[in-house]
Amino acid sequence: MTTMTLRGVDDAIAGALKERARQEDSSVNAVMLRILRESLGIEKKKRGVVYHDLDHLAGTWSDQDAAEFEGATAVFEKVDADMWK
Repeated sequence: MTTMTLRGVDDAIAGALKERARQEDSSVNAVMLRILRESLGIEKKKRGVVYHDLDHLAGTWSDQDAAEFEGATAVFEKVDADMWK
């Protein structure tokens, strides 16, 4: 395995790499290696995107809220048999 030094890394790149490493709970070195592998076509880029913009809503419904929602959307569970002939 070869060790390399990368010169000219500005503050914006360094900050972005550190932030990505923090988000992925990984090291900056591991993040850089993955980015290099993906950009060079050695490794396929993972397509799974995880969104956290609605996390604050998870688990906030009461039993009554859930029952009302299920009642209001029950019509969507019915299959129109004529449509599938």
